[in-house]
Amino acid sequence: QVQLLESGGGLVQAGGSLRLSCAASGRTFSSYSMGWFRQAPGKEREFVAGISWRGGSTYYADSVKGRFTISRDNAKNTVYLQMNSLNPEDTAVYYCAADRLGATTVLASDYNYWGQGTQVTVSS
Repeated sequence: QVQLLESGGGLVQAGGSLRLSCAASGRTFSSYSMGWFRQAPGKEREFVAGISWRGGSTYYADSVKGRFTISRDNAKNTVYLQMNSLNPEDTAVYYCAADRLGATTVLASDYNYWGQGTQVTVSS
C-alpha cells in the first residue's frame, strides 16, 4: 500500500512558476512509476507528466512540454513537478499517482494509488 500527499499548490500570476511535491509512504516507492494528472472544473482528469521508476524516462502531455519538468528523489520518496510559464489554462487540481507495475503509461486507469490533490490557480 502506498499513500501519496501532494503539496505546493497555490495562486500564481500568469507567467509565474510553482513546484509541486508528492510525498509517498511505503518502502516500495522506488519500484513504482509515478505520474501527475490534473482536473479542471467541468473537465475530465488528464495526464500531465510521468516518470519511470528509476527516473531515467520522462514523458509529458503536449500542452505542458517544454514548460513542466517531472523528477523524483527515491531516497526521499518524493516526486516533483516544476511548472514554469504558467497560464490560466493550467488552473486545475493536480494529483500525483503511482503505478505499482512500473509501466510508463498516460492512462489514469493504469495507476493504482492517488493523492488527494492540490489546487493550482493561475490568474491572468
